[in-house]
Amino acid sequence: MKLKIYQKYILTDFIIITLKITLIFFTLVFILNLFEELSFFKDLETNILTPTSLALLNGPNVLFEIFPFVFLISTQFFYIKIIDNHELLAYKKFGLNNLKIISFITLLSFLMGLFIVVFFYNFSAKLKFLYLENKNKYSLDNKYLAVITDNGIWIRDYINGNSNIINSKYIFKNNLEEVSITQFSNDFNLLLNIEADSADISKENWVLKNVTIFENNSPKIKKNELIFETHFDYKKISNLFSNLYSLTIWRLFELRNEYRALKYSTMDLNVHLNMLISYPFFVCVMTILSSILMLNIKFNKSKIFNIILGTMLSVIIYYIKYFFNVFGANQQLPVFFSNWLPIILLLIIASIGLVRINEK
Repeated sequence: MKLKIYQKYILTDFIIITLKITLIFFTLVFILNLFEELSFFKDLETNILTPTSLALLNGPNVLFEIFPFVFLISTQFFYIKIIDNHELLAYKKFGLNNLKIISFITLLSFLMGLFIVVFFYNFSAKLKFLYLENKNKYSLDNKYLAVITDNGIWIRDYINGNSNIINSKYIFKNNLEEVSITQFSNDFNLLLNIEADSADISKENWVLKNVTIFENNSPKIKKNELIFETHFDYKKISNLFSNLYSLTIWRLFELRNEYRALKYSTMDLNVHLNMLISYPFFVCVMTILSSILMLNIKFNKSKIFNIILGTMLSVIIYYIKYFFNVFGANQQLPVFFSNWLPIILLLIIASIGLVRINEK
């Protein structure tokens, strides 16, 4: 499809402004991340390059989360430019009304949002993975690891001078099922092996059921119940798998299949995937709301007033979306509604604002 001259002009303006605002936001994100990393490394012996590189690795992921608000602010600056340069009046003289301008930049925002999800998100996820992998080397908790594979859940735990390798076929609510625990001494000598039908992991002291203990040079011991001390409970294990922003889109779908095989809750994954699907539409709504805001206020208002108003609107929308996501994660709302309902509500509000928009 060949673009008209005015469409090329609007497209160029909007993209350039969006890139400038993105650069400003990324700079702010980097500075805030750097302060956070410097605080983390203040008691560790390292040079300035380590926190700086970590701040850079984490920056794109944070930027992805705030991109919808970048579009809101960018749209404001777009209208400030065309109003200050009297371009809006020129467009109207050539038969280009407000609705056509909003429709075009909304379509452009959707395409840019789609690009961000398909390409930028996967790029930021890989950097986030590197960030977590590198930072974990300096974390005091790096000896406590948990992963999910085709063979179930694997946990490595150091406690009381011993190393425990724990495997479970699947997790159901607060219980690990078909549990195997292999314990090694500090110098990697095998101490014992524990097999249990299940383990209640609601607390860090697990309650193992129908236990068989195999110890070197000793007959096996059977117990109906055994208290086993660990550093993990259900909440901590869930948190280890909760940083979904470090996973690419295709890895998220793979992980969902693995969770289902392990009977592990896919609620957080479904919320995250729905967020990615709805992302371009959310960006569109932010562009429409910003357009309505700029076309309905008086042109003689200061730029600072416009930016403050846009920032306040961003904060309000952020918390609305956050609360709906919490309701979805807590299963108080279906996953679909937790992601799409705030967008639909904002779209309804925007639709009301579009009435008689051409008269502005």
